[in-house]
Amino acid sequence: MGTNMVRNKEVKNLYLFCGFAGVINVAVVSSINLTAALITLITLSAVFIAFFLFTHKRYQDIENLSKYLASVYTGKNQMDIRDNTEGELSILKNDIYKVTLTLYEQSELLKKDKVYLSDTLSNISHQLKTPLTSMFVMTDLLSDPNLPQEKKEEFLNKIANQLKRIEWLVTSLLKLSKIDAQTVTFKRENIQVLRLIEKAVEPLLIPVELKEQELIIECSDDIFIEGDFNWTAEAILNIVKNCIEHTSVGGTITITCLQNPLYTEIDITDNGEGIAEEDKPHIFERFYKGKNAGTDSIGIGLAMSKSILNSQNGNVDLDSNHKIGTRFRIKFYRQII
Repeated sequence: MGTNMVRNKEVKNLYLFCGFAGVINVAVVSSINLTAALITLITLSAVFIAFFLFTHKRYQDIENLSKYLASVYTGKNQMDIRDNTEGELSILKNDIYKVTLTLYEQSELLKKDKVYLSDTLSNISHQLKTPLTSMFVMTDLLSDPNLPQEKKEEFLNKIANQLKRIEWLVTSLLKLSKIDAQTVTFKRENIQVLRLIEKAVEPLLIPVELKEQELIIECSDDIFIEGDFNWTAEAILNIVKNCIEHTSVGGTITITCLQNPLYTEIDITDNGEGIAEEDKPHIFERFYKGKNAGTDSIGIGLAMSKSILNSQNGNVDLDSNHKIGTRFRIKFYRQII
């Protein structure tokens, strides 16, 4: 450390100048009084030593900073170099620590994003590969001239259903990616909740009828929320659709509304098979399929609903009992000014 300090041209010149000035000063004083010259020599030596030790300490701190930055560059674990003492070097240490800590956190987030992207691409690939493989097989079978007409119609219907499934998957993924990228502009409309629910369940009335289920809506016409009508309707649709799929023939799905000074709540309850305890923490994760998921389930509808609601100052959670039923609670929080 001392060698590096002395090699510094500026420090070397400063020492030479101070030494030269000290020698001249002692020589001048000695011509007047030897005792005074001795005192001057001792004083200048003490000042020189103090300055040397101070400068040495500063160089040592700078070298530690250099080693710290080198460790950051090589990706080693961060050490805490914050200094609570006063001085510009302490301020520099704290600033460097803050910057490197921020860079480290951003690096960790990028690593997580890469893992997430890799997992997502793997899931998408799997979701697309299954129906595509099925369609390739059926297409080969359709080329058989001896294939009965009824089988041809069956395969064509299955291919059409698989194409609809792929279309829904791609469309949903594009919507989710837009929400994640925050490129969706959610409107701030004054929405009547009853009209919103009726819009959401309209495409589901035929599946409800086919399963001989009862859909009950208990919501007064004086409850309103602020949000984007179409996006919010889609979020509710996905949740109700999930309830229909996991409720047996003849079951009941009930939608109720309530409002208080803090939030407006929409409860969607079914008396279906419920959600297994181990599935509850993951039910809103993308591509997650629980124990009771159907063979055609993709595991993206509830994830989309949560993303839409969270983007509009809302939230959704659930309370489910296995073999008894599930209750989804959607809350739209009021903005208090």
